[in-house]
Amino acid sequence: MRVKVLYFAFLRDEMGRAGESLELPDAVKTVAGLRAFLIGQGDPWAHAFQTVKRIRASVNQVMVEDDAAVAEGDEVAFFPPVTGG
Repeated sequence: MRVKVLYFAFLRDEMGRAGESLELPDAVKTVAGLRAFLIGQGDPWAHAFQTVKRIRASVNQVMVEDDAAVAEGDEVAFFPPVTGG
């Protein structure tokens, strides 16, 4: 399945790009599975995802938890928590 992955803030800086289109193996069915797949690809993904303790995700611009499904054509965005003040 092909999905579009977007990176924001620190993650975008670590990746050196704002996003990419990826072909995922059939075993990737959830946001957690996608994150594990990316970490398994080595750097820069592994370093970026392991540096930040809590990375939020959205699927098709809706905030989701790690067990949310990922399907063909989805847009998955990852970003670190944002603080304001």
